[in-house]
Amino acid sequence: MPPIQKGGTVAVTGAAGFIGSWVVRRLLEKGYRVRACVRDADDAERTTFLREMPGYVSGRLTVHSANLDDEGCFDEIFKGCHGVCHVSHVSTYEDHEYVRRVCDHIIKSVNESGTVRRVIVTSSIAAVISEADIHEVARRPVFYEDRYPDEQNPKRTPERGQGYSMGKVIAQRAFADAAEESGDWDAITCCPADNVGPIQSAHQKDMGPWQHHIETMLLGEYVQSDVYRPWMLVDVRDDAECHIRLLESVQVHNGERYIAWSTETRNVEDIAARIDVLLPEIGLAPPTLVDKHPERHQAREAEFRGIWALADLRNDRIRAVTGVEFRPFDESLRDCVESLLSVAQVKPKRRGA
Repeated sequence: MPPIQKGGTVAVTGAAGFIGSWVVRRLLEKGYRVRACVRDADDAERTTFLREMPGYVSGRLTVHSANLDDEGCFDEIFKGCHGVCHVSHVSTYEDHEYVRRVCDHIIKSVNESGTVRRVIVTSSIAAVISEADIHEVARRPVFYEDRYPDEQNPKRTPERGQGYSMGKVIAQRAFADAAEESGDWDAITCCPADNVGPIQSAHQKDMGPWQHHIETMLLGEYVQSDVYRPWMLVDVRDDAECHIRLLESVQVHNGERYIAWSTETRNVEDIAARIDVLLPEIGLAPPTLVDKHPERHQAREAEFRGIWALADLRNDRIRAVTGVEFRPFDESLRDCVESLLSVAQVKPKRRGA
């Protein structure tokens, strides 16, 4: 299918969230009309910042209530839209029948719109790298779009912590299959990495793990990453740009997926220390490590870190089809910290306090 037209109308689900709100802002800056979908449009704490965006006053931005759990919630919103950025999370990824039901009713709204020509489905790098057996990383260390987790591993179950990555793969395939069956629209998947960057509303400091981890660093502690995995980074603004350029690209095709990451990686302790280097004016007290891993895993920390060090991150494809340039992590971290201080009024723990 062709890309959506410049200045067209795009619906964004999860518009109050960290990624979704940046998709909204960037679409407006590029001249699009945007229908921002949130769970409750009357929730001032989560939606006031959307109404403060310039496009709202003119009517180019509208805000709509749409609870993903309610079938048909997008029926009227999608009518007249040319594209959809489906950024929103479901309530749980552990119940895969529920995940499929939500996908089905969103797809039904797309089909019935009569106008939507492209859907960007937000997935995750978890659908690329999340393994039930970490040694699979050593066996297949190149992380790019054709790589999937070992889906035949019997330990790959929601009960063993794989529900999120499994649910994301289910959604990706559901939209791609439905688009192929329809023939009237296509579905392109974007797999974002660990998003860091400025929040736009105070509630976003707790919506998504990475900016919240940086908040806790400011407050005096940091939590060891899952199984000692390094952060695999993307600026949230660049992630939003990837979504939009995938809507616009003439080089993408139904069923394809693209990873949005800069390929920079950092261990969590290096990020905690970096804040003081970038913003010494804060006088941040060195945060304390909190390691919640079982002792048997702590004893294998060097092994886990050695395995992750083998990972070879690639972003050739998304740069080729979108031309996006990823900003350096230092810029993302600095802007994230300053937004936590200014937007969320986080009070950092200072040396000597």
